[in-house]
Amino acid sequence: MTHIIHRNPRKSLATAVGGQGCFLFDQQGKRYYDGSGGAAVSCLGHGHPEVVEAVVAQVRKLEYAHSSFFTTEPAEQLADFLAQHSPAGLSNVYFLSGGSEAVETALKMARQYHVECGQPQRRYNIARQQSYHGNTLGALGIGGHRGRRALFQPLLVPTRHVSPCFAHHYKRDGESDDAYGARLARELEDTILELGADSVSAFIAETVVGATAGAVCAVPGYFRKIREVCDRYGVLLIIDEVMSGMGRTGYFHAFEAEQIVPDLLCLAKGLGGGYQPIAAVIAQDRIAQAFAAGSGAFQHGHTYVGHPVACAASLAVQNVIERDGLVRRSAELGAYLQQQLRARLGDHPNVGDVRGRGLFQAVEFVASREDGTAFEPRAQLHARIKDAALSRGLLCYSGGGTIDGERGDHILLAPPYITTASELDAALDILAQAVDAAIAEVRSLK
Repeated sequence: MTHIIHRNPRKSLATAVGGQGCFLFDQQGKRYYDGSGGAAVSCLGHGHPEVVEAVVAQVRKLEYAHSSFFTTEPAEQLADFLAQHSPAGLSNVYFLSGGSEAVETALKMARQYHVECGQPQRRYNIARQQSYHGNTLGALGIGGHRGRRALFQPLLVPTRHVSPCFAHHYKRDGESDDAYGARLARELEDTILELGADSVSAFIAETVVGATAGAVCAVPGYFRKIREVCDRYGVLLIIDEVMSGMGRTGYFHAFEAEQIVPDLLCLAKGLGGGYQPIAAVIAQDRIAQAFAAGSGAFQHGHTYVGHPVACAASLAVQNVIERDGLVRRSAELGAYLQQQLRARLGDHPNVGDVRGRGLFQAVEFVASREDGTAFEPRAQLHARIKDAALSRGLLCYSGGGTIDGERGDHILLAPPYITTASELDAALDILAQAVDAAIAEVRSLK
């Protein structure tokens, strides 16, 4: 019996008792390769001695100080690190405990910025369909995944959603990448004009869409076009790299590949590598300056803002990643992982696409390759693959509603940056077995 409200109370979970490198161990001694880094969190793997020591040392020195009274050395040092590794002007950091908090904080920053600048009428936010920005009511409201929103729809603040940049499913026959990106930019512009050219506060997007669609990269030039539309109408661009940031895609910031700079950047997961709960919003200078020159404060706060132990852990994680060249390693191993995924599964009769960037890769499944028909949602193929992989010692992140929030299945791989090619090969052997076992199980239900 458990007194925990688990995510799925009908399932019996193994008890994790240890971790080392890219592996976790349960109470029975079974070993699992952490092929998804949990939820793209464990970028440095488990049990890294330098990070463990940094956490212990900080707890001994100072475990907590409320940010309304004090700043702390780890918070200042981590903010300096992030500012130094970000484009000029993107240099003002606000620390939080998780990705959902970061997204809601960015939305509040955008709203207050406009108010401070004398534009209180800017109240609308625009996001994309098939996006995921968190699970609190505010973050869920801005997200665009119908399946995740459905139960809580009556509680969600209305948000306008435009089309995702998902070429595999939504680029028209004969349409070039440039034309596709231009069409989506026009849709955003038309939506801004419909709401009122001076009424939109922010547009938010994931650089590489993670949980809801599976490592979907935008077509080249899309984000530059979106950036131009936002600038034209004074709309702040919020980039959500909670899942894809901090080296995951082979870039320190995933937006570097898109040749743009956001007004507000949301980070979490890989920021602390799972060693402590931590997230951050990085704001452009003009946003922080507007707060200082206007009301004099950002009207927001949480109990654990700038938590010193979380900041110390995160700083240790980032120092190791930088020292050991792990962002470059993520790019190199990511290319190898995609190559091997294509070699192992690219011709599988039920694989529709293999995609991603860096150590952020996904496989999408189809019932028929000929017409791209998805498996029936009730079959829950993605969950069956996850379970089949788990039973064989592989952790992978699965998702349903890949195409439109209801149809489609994918699995996501986001292993630690310290992994090896041989570990990836062994993981793909398990994945291939799990895919076949799960599809056979679905077929047997008919």
